[in-house]
Amino acid sequence: MFVHPGDPRLTWPGAVSVEQGDGWVMPWRIPHADRMLYNDQLLIRAAMPSGVRLAFRSDTTHVAGAFVPAPDMAPIDICCDGEFVGSCPLEGQQSFRFDGLASRDKLIELWLPQADLLKLQGLELSEGATLVQAEDTRPRWITYGSSITHCRTAASPTQTWPAIVARQMGLHLTSLGFGGQCHLDPLIARLMRDLPADYLSMCVGINIYGGASLGPRTFRWGIIGFAEIVREKHPDTPFVIMSPIYSPPRETALNAVGFTLQAMREEVAEAVAAMQAHGDRNVHYVNGLAVFGEDLGRLLPDELHPNAEGYRIMGRSFLDVAARRYFV
Repeated sequence: MFVHPGDPRLTWPGAVSVEQGDGWVMPWRIPHADRMLYNDQLLIRAAMPSGVRLAFRSDTTHVAGAFVPAPDMAPIDICCDGEFVGSCPLEGQQSFRFDGLASRDKLIELWLPQADLLKLQGLELSEGATLVQAEDTRPRWITYGSSITHCRTAASPTQTWPAIVARQMGLHLTSLGFGGQCHLDPLIARLMRDLPADYLSMCVGINIYGGASLGPRTFRWGIIGFAEIVREKHPDTPFVIMSPIYSPPRETALNAVGFTLQAMREEVAEAVAAMQAHGDRNVHYVNGLAVFGEDLGRLLPDELHPNAEGYRIMGRSFLDVAARRYFV
């Protein structure tokens, strides 16, 4: 049974908008209609569906799909009623297929590849299978960050650290991790402000260090300003603000504006302390070294990005250090 990708019974949790093209549908992690307002490099990352799922209920025993081929694609994963069922590589392919699914009615979630874009051309289900729109009542978590939140080198889309946290905690994830593009853009603050959320988090610093986009005069107050925009519609929502994880060559080396990662962690902590002193009782600082510290340096093949195992450990660490403590 063929299902058009624009069928309203299909939902796209984790997407901010959906673009409909000539015979395909593509999720975006920004409002597609406003794309001309965003930085070009951020647009490239926002087109990659990290954390996005295609969800529906069905009694089908198989799910297959066709898509427009793209280079360097990560795998696609399938979960049924929240349980991981399997993964299918997409690189060099233009279709995927999962067989042997239970014949009962179930929630099916296709976790889309976190690397490269996906233009879905259609789904195939068992002949005569049911197809019902899935209702998602789980608490909503929005997380913002850099490539280390985007997680392009994770083993598969359910193995990014935000996905690990969301699946363990039973959360509806929206990941705003944009490789190289976490620069406290005001439009991203407005986006987080305007999306429904029960929990919020961001990991900030590494792209700003690398791009020297903010210096000692502006970084701390950029964090505060970003967070205060989000707080306009989420005044009491638990909000975790995390400083950079470990990166050996950047810990003490001055960048072009005189920052080190060690100094940036102090600035993130000071920003959160100022917000707390101003009366924000539900903003929380997490030191990135508590999530991924020097002891895990062996899992940073480029001394910056965790490898697949590193992202799994990072997910488990964020659960213990932040999610189970503050997402209550």
